[in-house]
Amino acid sequence: MNIIQLRAAAASGELPKIARTRYINNHIHTTHSFSPYTPADAVYTAYMSGLCTAGIMDHDTVSGAREFIEAGGLLGMPVTVGVECRVDMKNTPFSGRRINNPDQNSCAYVAMHCIPHQHIEAVDAWFAPYRAARGVRNRAMCKVINNLVPSALAIDYDSDVLPLSVSAVTERHILFALTHKITNLYPAPEDALRCLKADLGLDITAKAEKNILAGRETPQFYEYDILGVLKSSLVEKFYIDATGELPDVRDFIAMVHKFDGLAAYAYLGDVGDSVTGDKRAQKFEDDYLDALMDELKALGFDAVTYMPTRNTPAQLDRVMRLCEKRGFMQISGEDINSPRQSFVCPAYDDPKFAHLIDAAFALIERENRLTTI
Repeated sequence: MNIIQLRAAAASGELPKIARTRYINNHIHTTHSFSPYTPADAVYTAYMSGLCTAGIMDHDTVSGAREFIEAGGLLGMPVTVGVECRVDMKNTPFSGRRINNPDQNSCAYVAMHCIPHQHIEAVDAWFAPYRAARGVRNRAMCKVINNLVPSALAIDYDSDVLPLSVSAVTERHILFALTHKITNLYPAPEDALRCLKADLGLDITAKAEKNILAGRETPQFYEYDILGVLKSSLVEKFYIDATGELPDVRDFIAMVHKFDGLAAYAYLGDVGDSVTGDKRAQKFEDDYLDALMDELKALGFDAVTYMPTRNTPAQLDRVMRLCEKRGFMQISGEDINSPRQSFVCPAYDDPKFAHLIDAAFALIERENRLTTI
């Protein structure tokens, strides 16, 4: 449902009445970075899923925030605004380490939560030069991809990639453009799978292969399943390290605090069997997590965000214990960027995660209190 349809449904009193649950999600991507959901549709889907709150979290942009906020108001759903980005950690003790970014050392995913609404445009403007720098690297990566794939699958950045995003363009957009090329050239799932294996030389898990072959029965998931394979297996072959598009971690924190937000580190943890199917088994920050938490505290981070469905019970118990010891606010939300992902996280039924539900309402209360428009 787009914002025009949502306005009309609200004005006519035709919005369905859905029972609220205690489920929350502070990490919903939209078409302003990568997602099948517009901001209005993201809020509507959260509402129809029974969530009691929703939070927008696009990459390198908050250009979808105003629509997200309006949709929340139309549906009577409390919402919160944030932005996700990557920062340069070279000027910290963790230079050269694989932190929480699967593709690049000395680089960390972080989030700005709880953006007061009068600062939305200023925050988006702060990210503008980083988005521009990312665009330069994106074009270079497209050229690398075109040297890896048959000429019939070559992608053009301007005509194939840019139309897939409203604002920020990520590696997923590039790979989704390639996905469209594959499915247009090979409409049958069997032939698309053969292309992935023979033409691109990718290793595909039994689960991913089963999903792709079921594409006729689940067309809404089909291209996203192919994208998941490309994301987990092809990125390392074309990825170019980000440089100018990465703010230094200290500059990021200074910006967050200047605009009255909360700076959060996004804990990933070592990956075994990827829940979303787009990450290969890989080591991340678990071996040095205690020292990393100390550095995050010294840098001025306010919070740590993590996703209960992504980690083992031991990983979650450890990160919660370390957060409590250092006084970090604990924030959670399931990273929504594919139609296969449920907006509902059943892990919140476990009483030990009740504080994450409380944190979602604390974010909303703080955001509303600091909003002056």
